[in-house]
Order: sequence, then structure tokens, then C-alpha cells
Amino acid sequence: MSTKHKTGRRGIMRQLGAPLLSASLLSLAVAPAAEAVPKQIIILRHGEKQDAYKLCTVGQQRSLALQTKYLGKGAADSLFPNGTGPDGIFAITLHTLELASPMAQSWGLPLQLYSVVPLHGMSKKATALQLNQRTQQAVNALFSDPRWDGKTVVMVWEHDHIAKKKLEAQFPNEKVTLRQLLNLDQLAEVPKDWPGSNYDYFWIVDYGNPGSAIPTKFTQQKQVFSSPYEAVPSNDWGKPENLPKNAKCLS
Repeated sequence: MSTKHKTGRRGIMRQLGAPLLSASLLSLAVAPAAEAVPKQIIILRHGEKQDAYKLCTVGQQRSLALQTKYLGKGAADSLFPNGTGPDGIFAITLHTLELASPMAQSWGLPLQLYSVVPLHGMSKKATALQLNQRTQQAVNALFSDPRWDGKTVVMVWEHDHIAKKKLEAQFPNEKVTLRQLLNLDQLAEVPKDWPGSNYDYFWIVDYGNPGSAIPTKFTQQKQVFSSPYEAVPSNDWGKPENLPKNAKCLS
């Protein structure tokens, strides 16, 4: 091949290369590829708290109510299709561990624990940094570990690290919430904050395109309980929680 011909060919490739590269980058931005993509992720918050270490009685009742009605084996209104259950249950704090334990025990599943525990003298900033890191690690596992490819995963999480605009603004150069890390920020209907008053909702996220980490469906579902758990609060999104008298739960 002549030098002139080679030069001409390289010129054509350079002309084509920019738009081709731009198209490739655009494609990745629209539907990023992942080594593994769960079929569905069910997100919920831990139960009501007594202190930094454990749930109050209401939160404990919520954990049992969730097992009985929505998330445990044989649940009355199971969130899982007939005959199936979760393939993994993720937790991050002592509160989420306590809430998730009854449902995990009912299925005989171990908890995937990305633990952050309150330590004496640890600042709020240091705790936030740990929660950032552990949330990032958990999501990285979901999109890289083949165990979770095409599976259903439950994530019981700390609410600021599910969705919080203020927290995201504090760390502008990284993704720190599930809303960002799970690409929920690409869906207009997903709230930008999880209110501090709400312990009673599920976020159900579906990934319908194999290999794509962009969710195709988002459902927000309220938890509603009947006897013997009718006293467990079920307030509307963003509305105050009506706690039983003498509940001794942190606001």
C-alpha cells in the first residue's frame, strides 16, 4: 500500500473516529454495561429507633410485620412471585441488621452485611464517610458479582444513603446514595430525598434490559399492616409519623 493511500485511510479513520467515539460514549451514558445486573432490587429503610444501637418496640414490631406480610417465607402479601424468594438480603447498620434478621431467618439466608457501627467518639462526618464507602462497595458487588446477575435482592439501608440531595451535594465528585449508584437519578419519578419521617415504604427497582445498569421501572409502595401489627405506623410519604403513646422511639 502506498504512503499516500495509507495517509488517506488514516485521514478517513480520523474523520470517522470522533463521531464513532462520541456515539460510543453516548451509548455508555444511556445504558452503561455491567458485569452483573440484578433483575430486581427492593429497597427499604430500617425500623424506628430507640437509640443509635437498636430499634425501639415499634421498629421491632415492624421487622416482624414485614416478615409476616411482605418479605418473609409464606408472607401473606409477598413481594416475590409465587414460589420464589429473595436471592440476597443486604444490610449496612445495626438498625438495618435488626430489621432484616427475621425475614432472612425465615428464608434461611445469610445477610450480606456491609457494616458500619456507631463507635464512641466517632464524628458525624466520619460516620458519613464510612456509610459512603460501604454503600459504594455494596452496589459495586451488585453490578460485578455474578451471584446477583438476574437475581432479586433486598437492600435494607440507612435513609440518607438511599436518597438525600444535601448529602449528594456535599460529595459532588462521587456517587454516595443508592439513588445515584443504582442510576435511579435517571428516572424522573424517583424522589430526590427519603423523608426522615418515613419508615413505611418500599422502593422496587426493575432492570429489564440484560447487561444494562439503567433501571426500566420504579415502584414506590406503602407498607400497610393488619392485626396483630395494626399499630405499626403507616403514614403517607413526607407526612409525620403517628407513633403509639409511650413508644419511646427517637423522632
